[in-house]
Amino acid sequence: MLETIWFLLWGILWAVYFMLDGFDLGLGTLNPFISRNETEKRILYNSMGPFWDGNEVWLIAAGGVTFAAFPTMYAVMFSALYSPLLLILFGLIIRGVAFEFRGKIDNEGWRVLWDICHFLGSFGPALLFGVAFANIFQGIPIDGRGVFQGSILTLLNPYGILGGLLFVMLFLVHGALWLAIKSSGDLEARAGRTAGRLWWALLVVAVVFLVATFFSTNLYANYFANPVLFVVPLVTVSALLAVRWFIAIKRWWKAWFASSLTIVTATLFGIIGLYPNMLPSSLNPKYSLTAFNSASSPLTLKIMLVVALVFVPIVILYQAWGYYLLRGKVTEEDLASDEAY
Repeated sequence: MLETIWFLLWGILWAVYFMLDGFDLGLGTLNPFISRNETEKRILYNSMGPFWDGNEVWLIAAGGVTFAAFPTMYAVMFSALYSPLLLILFGLIIRGVAFEFRGKIDNEGWRVLWDICHFLGSFGPALLFGVAFANIFQGIPIDGRGVFQGSILTLLNPYGILGGLLFVMLFLVHGALWLAIKSSGDLEARAGRTAGRLWWALLVVAVVFLVATFFSTNLYANYFANPVLFVVPLVTVSALLAVRWFIAIKRWWKAWFASSLTIVTATLFGIIGLYPNMLPSSLNPKYSLTAFNSASSPLTLKIMLVVALVFVPIVILYQAWGYYLLRGKVTEEDLASDEAY
C-alpha cells in the first residue's frame, strides 16, 4: 500500500513540475520568434522571472522522492538515462545563468549570446524530458543487473522523439498563454494568436502520440483492465479542447488553467499506465523495476509520508500566494525597476 501511495505521489510531483516549469520552458523556446524588440524581450523575461526558480522546486522534489522512496530505480534510471539527464541539467543551469547575466552589460552582442543560451536551456530540457519519459513508457534495454544495454542513440528512437515533440508542443502552447496573461497590447495579441496556431500542431502531435503509444507500449493494459481509468485520458482530451475554446474567446487565464490540466492529466495518463512498473525493461519483463522491488523500507516510506503531508501543503500555499501577489501584467514601467531583468 505504501509503495502504491508513493508511486502516485511520484507521478503527481512530476506532473506539477511539468505544469509549472512548462510555461517557462515554452516561453524560453518561443523567445526568439515572438519578441520583436528589446522591450518585448524584457517583458517576456520578467513575465517568468519571479517564478522560474520556484517552479524548479518541484523538480528537486520529484528527484528527491525518486532517490528516497525508490533508490534502486533512481540508481538505474540515472545510469541508463545518464546522458539525457546530464544534458537536461546543463540546460537548466545555462537557462538560470542567462536570467541573471543577460542584463549585466548594456551590449547587444552580450544580450544575443544569453538569449541563445536561454533558448537552448529551454528547448533542450523540454525535448529531452519528453524523450526520457517516452522511453520509460516504451521500456528501456536494462538487463538483470540494471545495466543499460545501449547508448543515447538508442533513446533517440521514433517513439522517444515523438514524446519529445509532444512535450515541446505542450510547453509552447502553455508558455504562449502565460505571455498573453502577463503582457498587453500587441504582444498580448500576438501571444494569443501564437497559442492558437500552435494548438493545432499540438493536437496533431498528441493524436499521433496516442496512436503510437498503443502500438509501442503496454500503457493501455491497465486502462482496458480497469475501464474507469479512461476518465484520465478523457479529462485530458476535454481540457485540450477547452484550451482552444478559451483561446478563441480570449480568456487567457482560463485557457492557461485548461492547459495546466492537460499537462497534469497527460502525465498521469502515462504514470497510471506504467503501474506497477517504474522502469520497464525492453529486454525481459522480469528485469523491470517496479514500485515494489525498487522501494525503500516500509519505515522509511512511513516517515517520508508524514514529512510530505506536513511540508508539501506548505509549499503549495506559499507558491500559490506568490502567484497571487504577482498576478498582474508586466508593464514598461515595471522594467524601470532595479529588480527587473
